[in-house]
Amino acid sequence: MRYCTNCLQPSTRPNTKFDELGNCPACRYHKTLIDVDWEERFQLLEEMLSRHTKKESQKYDCIVGVSGGKDSTRQALFVRDKLKMNPLLVCMSYPPRQVTDLGAKNIGNLIELGFDIEVIGVSPHAWKKLIREAFLQFGNWGKATEMALFTSVPRLAILYDIPLILWGENPALQVGDEGVSGAAGWDGNNIKNLNTLAGGDIQWMFDAGIDGKELFFFKYPQKVEFEEKKIKIIYLGWFLGDWSFKSNALASTSYGLSIRSDSPENTGDISKVSSLDEDWVLMNQMIKYLKFGFGKTTEFVNEEIRNGRILRAEAITLVEEYDGKCSDKYIQDFCHYIAISRETFDEIISQLTNAELFEPGGTRPRRKFSVGVGTGE
Repeated sequence: MRYCTNCLQPSTRPNTKFDELGNCPACRYHKTLIDVDWEERFQLLEEMLSRHTKKESQKYDCIVGVSGGKDSTRQALFVRDKLKMNPLLVCMSYPPRQVTDLGAKNIGNLIELGFDIEVIGVSPHAWKKLIREAFLQFGNWGKATEMALFTSVPRLAILYDIPLILWGENPALQVGDEGVSGAAGWDGNNIKNLNTLAGGDIQWMFDAGIDGKELFFFKYPQKVEFEEKKIKIIYLGWFLGDWSFKSNALASTSYGLSIRSDSPENTGDISKVSSLDEDWVLMNQMIKYLKFGFGKTTEFVNEEIRNGRILRAEAITLVEEYDGKCSDKYIQDFCHYIAISRETFDEIISQLTNAELFEPGGTRPRRKFSVGVGTGE
């Protein structure tokens, strides 16, 4: 396991390659921003958007996917107030058993801010069954639900014949998932290659006994469907010089976004502004940490390092203290939901834990690696 020479991005991150100087893709990209003329980029965005005029019969200029969190709240406000467009916000909502009061409150905040929101809810029975099957088979309960979250937006764009989708960050540039790289930094049409969606194999869902009709919002549209409706996805983050955890949180909280009150000892998230709409993703961050050696704290401090707000040595201390943390209350709640014992959960986690990075030990194994040590080449 190696680390970026600048931040704490590890070589274990899927689809990440270091350059000859040992820099990760996200750090390489960030260094290019120094010389960017942001006004020129904004003019380019306006020019691109002017070519995507809506039909006279349509109310909406574009679609923006939202969860009610920091990124989507900022996107919605930017599209409406800065770009002077009328967006349809689309939210793939978690079932009532899973969505948090905080998540519902933040969606309500967007409604109060004057936006039209289409909230999609799939069968809670199918959703629960897929969560259970995904966790038992792959150790990732979100394998199906993440597909639904990413799929719902283009599905609605195709159904409503709204050919323009405005997304937030470009994962290839801002977190280093090079598999989604497009023709330019703003080009989002290759988001289908995201690690979450790659391959799009849903046979396991059918094997789990889910009716095909219930999987409409789990099947990412085919390329031909995009071409027929001339769907274009644009990453707004590429046009915003201050797109980051902190900037988006500050912008959104000033417009009523509510954030977590739980401590990072329980969540592994020192920002308190991630995954506000449900709690079990905190557990998935713990699993990601045990598989790859990094979690939500690493992702947050990496941005802070690149923006010069924290030193690498300080970041290492924070990662050592909080990365991979998850309260037992979230784990127990999840086990109860999918009807498995804590012993079964721990057994699955032990099988998923990377033996090269950790000593065996349930959800709290000992690290074999030293955070930040081993860079370059």
